Amino acid sequence: MITINIEKLLKRINKSKYWLCKKTNISQTNINKIIKGETTSISFHTIELLCEYLDCTPGELITIEKKIN
Repeated sequence: MITINIEKLLKRINKSKYWLCKKTNISQTNINKIIKGETTSISFHTIELLCEYLDCTPGELITIEKKIN
């Protein structure tokens, strides 16, 4: 399962989703869909913007949890 750690990273830098939306010009609806895993793809441009404003690497932004069978 892929997890996008936007909320965790926002907390680390003490910023809000509203702030992130304003800085990246990504709508609050789309940010929420990304956070909830309701999107099927994220562009490299979006990943780059999120990493820039969240002061993180793609590896910190996106984590993969292996399913145990």
